[in-house]
Amino acid sequence: MPRNPRTPRPSRCAHAPAGRPHGDEAFVTGILTCREDFERARAWHLTDAADFDSYLLDTAVLLAEARRTYGTVQARMFHPDDFADFCLLHRLDPAEPASRDRYLVNPPLQTQLLPYQGEELVGDFVPRLVRARESGLTLRHIELLLGDGDGGPETGQRVRQSHQQASELFRRMLVGAGFGAYRFLCAVEAPGGRLEAEARILHWEDGVVRINDEDLDLVCAVLCAGLYRELPGAALLHGSQGAAGACGEYRQVAWAWQSEGHGYVPAAVELDEVAARPGFSLGTVC
Repeated sequence: MPRNPRTPRPSRCAHAPAGRPHGDEAFVTGILTCREDFERARAWHLTDAADFDSYLLDTAVLLAEARRTYGTVQARMFHPDDFADFCLLHRLDPAEPASRDRYLVNPPLQTQLLPYQGEELVGDFVPRLVRARESGLTLRHIELLLGDGDGGPETGQRVRQSHQQASELFRRMLVGAGFGAYRFLCAVEAPGGRLEAEARILHWEDGVVRINDEDLDLVCAVLCAGLYRELPGAALLHGSQGAAGACGEYRQVAWAWQSEGHGYVPAAVELDEVAARPGFSLGTVC
């Protein structure tokens, strides 16, 4: 999070020779996503902005100029608690710019980085950054669960098979639902706490499915962990079925499935205050 928002610089890059464009370099920054975090970060002098609204405007300028200058632009949520813990663990001064840069490119947190491609900052990109942090923590939990086995080549093969099964289950849920706009929720009761994932999905009439890559990865990872560790779980798909091409006919739907660890079967479920009736049989979907 450079203090001068109009002078973007890379937090991680392969340095190009002086005087040459930065087309092959990567620009990485952190973004404060709420007023509370902005106020907490004042003590570290991370930005010169007078208030959070000004900070967001400066950040939008920073990202726009970075896209014109660098080959890759990435961002992650700058979370004060995470940053303070990171500095304490590595004995860093949080007011030093080098500490911020080390935090932003910390390898265990790479799953929280998102490419910035010109999206509207407040309404689109900032909420995705928040979800990416939450997803990153969930993925780390899943990694521990998948690695907590006897080891050996058979473990890796079982993980791959479970992931393939999870991907196929999710595909069948979407194919069976048909075209429409949906929200997908899933939860697995795991040691150490519940694993949860959410995704917004647009399923067009031509068969094209629109879903953010990070949401797809998390959904498949949560389902995979449940199948691999044979944990109870539930999945729910709800939204508006239909499209304008179908004479403007829309139907509100909510389907759900439940698992005792080996597979998902239709069941009445409530997740995130959404109640759903038993879904269609996944075995009938090609």
